[in-house]
Amino acid sequence: MGSRNSAVDSGKSGDLLLALMNGAFETPLWSSFLDQLRQRTRADYASLVFRPPGMPLNTVFHLFTGDRCPPVIQQLYRDSLYKRDPMPYHGMSEGRVYALGELLRSDNPAHAAYMKAVMVPSGMNAARMMRVVEPSGVNAWLTITRRKPDFALGDDALLVSLAPFLRSVLRGFVALERERTNAVLAEDAIQRLSFGWITLDAGGHVLEADAQGQAILDKSGALRRDARGVLRLAEQKKGRGILEVIKTLASDQGARPRAMILSRDPWLDMLLVPANRNSISAKSVPAVVAYVHRDSSLAADRCEQLAQLFDLLPSEARLALALGRGLSIAEAAEVLNLTEGSARTYSKKIYAKMGARGHADLILNIHRSVLRIA
Repeated sequence: MGSRNSAVDSGKSGDLLLALMNGAFETPLWSSFLDQLRQRTRADYASLVFRPPGMPLNTVFHLFTGDRCPPVIQQLYRDSLYKRDPMPYHGMSEGRVYALGELLRSDNPAHAAYMKAVMVPSGMNAARMMRVVEPSGVNAWLTITRRKPDFALGDDALLVSLAPFLRSVLRGFVALERERTNAVLAEDAIQRLSFGWITLDAGGHVLEADAQGQAILDKSGALRRDARGVLRLAEQKKGRGILEVIKTLASDQGARPRAMILSRDPWLDMLLVPANRNSISAKSVPAVVAYVHRDSSLAADRCEQLAQLFDLLPSEARLALALGRGLSIAEAAEVLNLTEGSARTYSKKIYAKMGARGHADLILNIHRSVLRIA
């Protein structure tokens, strides 16, 4: 290893650490940190390589700055040379800095051939590499290279000093990526379930809404915001009482939630609940939250899906859908222009095919099925 002191201003260590800590929120990731590291060690090239959790083994984040190897070498590496890469990546002791001569030995023919084919043409005659492992097991390799001269002891010391911070930052990034993945999956599930929310003040004025809630306000026709920003229902009979319900819920946090069906085809229902007054809104503290749920599919589509899932006849699927939406047999018979006797006969066949012991079981089986996210 070289003996020359690194040309590093120790007064800038805070800037380098700050860039490392903020790097997970940059695009590209850690670009400022790698730029500063390369400049402070007078490297031609600096890189951070790691495999994100849950990704295939051949998928890595390769973050770099400076002079990368020539395109022809990159292509050769992707085509064949990667199979002969002798670098002992996972054999490196965690947190230790390695010089190039410790990773590739000149007396080893395979190492010498790789050095000649890849490293020297890429201007990587001198290098330092360090492996860190965050607590969940994700590995990362921090590398600096240049043509000449060799790196100094101060450069080695700088990398060693960065190890605990890099380990901690990587741990936070891995945890954040897992949460992002979980959030994406949860958001997708919620969207597929077609649930949304709308917050209201005590006067029924719409304060905020998520994407689903806003889409329902804009497009459903059954629910809207008037010119004064007040929540309105298209059905006049229910609409007249909605503001009284909101007023009651706003004045009593112990009041029981109120549920109502706003449309049957396509389906749209709403649950009004008192809001948690400790929550923070960008506009105002909400008094009531309206949870809205819609089925974007028309009844015909849902009937087809029910028939496919439970091997029902079209007429049985239509009755099953009506019963699954909470109608009694008498109500379903009226909607479908059946006699109540015929509806009861059909219902017994439906229960048998769906493995349901009665109306409650039928509803439960539908709501447990993939139709909830179809």
